[in-house]
Amino acid sequence: MKLRKAVIPAAGLGTRFLPATKSLPKEMLPIVDKPAIQYVVEEAVQCGLRDILIITGRGKRAIEDHFDRSFELESRLEQDGKYDELKVVREISEMASIHYIRQRDPIGLGAAVAMAEEHVNGEPFAVLLGDDVITSGNALQQMIGVYDRYGRSVLAGREVPRSEIHLYGAIQPEWVEENLARVVTVVEKPPAEDAPSNLAAIGRYVLTPEIFGALRQTAPDQAGEIQLTDAINLLAQQQTVYAYVFEGTRYDIGKKLDYLRATVELAIDRDDLGPEFRTILADLVQRKRLV
Repeated sequence: MKLRKAVIPAAGLGTRFLPATKSLPKEMLPIVDKPAIQYVVEEAVQCGLRDILIITGRGKRAIEDHFDRSFELESRLEQDGKYDELKVVREISEMASIHYIRQRDPIGLGAAVAMAEEHVNGEPFAVLLGDDVITSGNALQQMIGVYDRYGRSVLAGREVPRSEIHLYGAIQPEWVEENLARVVTVVEKPPAEDAPSNLAAIGRYVLTPEIFGALRQTAPDQAGEIQLTDAINLLAQQQTVYAYVFEGTRYDIGKKLDYLRATVELAIDRDDLGPEFRTILADLVQRKRLV
């Protein structure tokens, strides 16, 4: 079956960005002038996935408001003759059919994805983490291409320093093509010395509906959370699961330095901001060197 649907888990608390995320969802942190989650939704839409389910939680209403119509704002923009801004605002609410469901208890990514079963309705689907922004190369499109060829679940993979593998699901790969491996096992956040490799599962998944059966069989971890990685590992013992080493730049918006890097690099690449912003940055670097 062709992919038509995407699921975006966005129920996390965002504690690494306190106090900003006390009242603002981390997925709504702006990168230049767009919230992070809009980049994620746009990536899904560019891949033809216009049926999108966002898993939210308490305090996440701003996400729903962002993708909804804003009649008062649109009316004011129209009255003021700001038609370029009006076009941008309207496109946000028209880019996809977006649905919402609330995860009442934050008990793991696996538990969040499990809530999508009724909406997915037996179809394959993509999962895009709401605070993982991937630019250039369109990683998800590359993964959908692998799914179209093999009809099996696909994880986004990227090699990370061994010292950082404890932050990710670590994949034991069996390489079948360049940049494509069968997942032998995948272990959630192992100590570096126990990791099967430094190939990490990164923020994007194309999943067959059998994942829901695996999630029902997955026991909570020591923290009481149901991990998607554990369910994928179980699925990999039942049928082939692939890991694709994608091309593109990835930013983990949950990390402050990655957030700052995303803001700077995406601003530099913009025609309206880039030239002047480069001058500002060059001047700043020069002044700091002289201090």
